[in-house]
Amino acid sequence: MKDTASLVATAYTAIYRKIVGLEYQPGQRLSEKLLITDLDIGRTPIREALRSLESDMLVESQPKKGVVVRPITLQNTKAVFTALTILETGVAELAVLGDHLLEIEAMNEANHRLAKAVDALDVFTLVDSNNDFHAAFSRCSANIYIIEALRKTRCEANRLAYLSFANEIGPEQPLRNHYNQVIEQHQAMIDCIKKRDGTALKEITLAHIAVFKQRIVNYLAS
Repeated sequence: MKDTASLVATAYTAIYRKIVGLEYQPGQRLSEKLLITDLDIGRTPIREALRSLESDMLVESQPKKGVVVRPITLQNTKAVFTALTILETGVAELAVLGDHLLEIEAMNEANHRLAKAVDALDVFTLVDSNNDFHAAFSRCSANIYIIEALRKTRCEANRLAYLSFANEIGPEQPLRNHYNQVIEQHQAMIDCIKKRDGTALKEITLAHIAVFKQRIVNYLAS
């Protein structure tokens, strides 16, 4: 039998994946009864998992409704991209100050998994691999506050990434081109860290965020 901490982690991961993958829709009420039925996990671990998800800003408590999936709004989306810009350009400044062999290896591995997921058309592995890449990038800052801030920001960014990776937005923005651009920009970021080229790393990081942002803006406008 799993201990309570393990059950909480299992519940968190299951609910997180359903939120990011939009199985649980923005604004949807997440009753304990629904979650117990869906996850086959008891009430206490689910309550603890929901507290963590609320801390990560993926769910929120609303009067008379209880816990709901946090809506995707234009205001929140703008806030996510502002946070990503500030935090990841900060990482870019710090990443070139030291050696980051383990982080670079993790970034390479994540980008290779992403490329394989593209070939398999496995959207959730795409999102997971992209998240792993950026988590490893954040660790290049060697700053626990930046790492944690980016982890929380990436929770919402991953939900947006699922939209970005899962949907054709228009003939001028085919998914395959988008996937390839993401992979190429990731590789460019790795190369800049290896060369300790802070200026180029900041530029490619900003360009990478801009591509993501424009795709989401176009999706929300479609």
